[in-house]
Amino acid sequence: MSKVIFHIDVNSAYLSWEAVHRLQHGDPLDLRTVPSAVGGDPIKRHGIILAKSIPAKPFKIQTGESLMAAFQKCPTLKVVPPRYDLYLRSSNAMIELISEYSSQIQRYSIDECFVDFTDMIKLFGDPIEVAYLIKERIKKELGFTVSIGVSSNKLLAKVASDLKKPDAVTTLFPEEISQKMWPLPVGELFMVGRATVKKLNFLGIETIGDLANYDVDILKGSLKSQGILVWNYANGIENSPVKKSNHLAIKSIGNSSTIPFDIDNQKEAHLMLLSLSEMVAMRLRDSQYLARLVSITYKTNNFNSLGHQKKFEIPTDHTTEIYHYARTLFDELWDGTPLRHLGVRVSELCENDFVQLHLFDAYARRKNGKLDQVIDELRGRFEPKSIMRGCFVGSGIKPLTGGVGEDDFPLMSSIL
Repeated sequence: MSKVIFHIDVNSAYLSWEAVHRLQHGDPLDLRTVPSAVGGDPIKRHGIILAKSIPAKPFKIQTGESLMAAFQKCPTLKVVPPRYDLYLRSSNAMIELISEYSSQIQRYSIDECFVDFTDMIKLFGDPIEVAYLIKERIKKELGFTVSIGVSSNKLLAKVASDLKKPDAVTTLFPEEISQKMWPLPVGELFMVGRATVKKLNFLGIETIGDLANYDVDILKGSLKSQGILVWNYANGIENSPVKKSNHLAIKSIGNSSTIPFDIDNQKEAHLMLLSLSEMVAMRLRDSQYLARLVSITYKTNNFNSLGHQKKFEIPTDHTTEIYHYARTLFDELWDGTPLRHLGVRVSELCENDFVQLHLFDAYARRKNGKLDQVIDELRGRFEPKSIMRGCFVGSGIKPLTGGVGEDDFPLMSSIL
């Protein structure tokens, strides 16, 4: 065969990482053994389910549903809040272990990656045995399980890892497609969503095998270029390379928060934006990037969503500048309707080792930069809330909101 590709996927990632961390720190309960979930605020019961345990599945707990709905289905559901900094550390630990077997690793999301093992066969031997070795090492040394798919391209490796979960190694080479992949419902094929399923069902296509053996010209007429794409995928045709990315590339940095009460005045809205901007700016400085663009989003109490964005005149990582722009964008957009959700995000990131400043900005920026640096150091040495702005005292709004956001990292996309 020309290539050997692994797709490694963490089983119930957020929940597994939470469970392992708690066990390592003396908690007697393994979250993976009881109906449990990660998401939202378990005390106030607001927010959504981000991940669930296998014992929660019989209660039909769904990822993305509200905590209120989940508790109605399972009143004894054990819910813990997310800790994205922990998840990033866990992901990095996994990548570090895998890198002992190949340097060609593409991080596809925070909990999965592709590995090109082709050139390492001479060194390590049978790839199936190596896949089992990696799986067992992750379980023994890091405490969580993964499913590994092995094939000759990224598409088939990804499909293979989904065929058997949890804690499994599964192959799906081209000669196995008709037996293992074609009997599956067509909706389980990568890039076939609900809308496409309806169109394919209308053509009499129910399984992946039906799609693979369908007239591609008819598919092209009905679905245009996507028809050709899914026909190729159904036949296991995909040849994108494993792009080396041992570091999880940050595309943007942002935070948002669902508010437990309606915000109906500008002062509270501004405080919430400042709280979000504080954490965004701290993380931006920690990443050693500058941002060229800031955006704000909000949801009203009747679930209408709006957003606005603007470019900085000069790339920045200063808290005051990010907040000033965010506040200005909000004031231009908001019509006074009560709010339940606010978000601040910076993007179009660039390196901070060089930036062209206006002559009269240089002094002010150095001054602001030193202030931000001192505040970051104090918060890092003691605790994040050890130093806060006076405007938050007695406001009922946290001086810092958010952490490492899951949506800062590359998520699933149509580009393998």
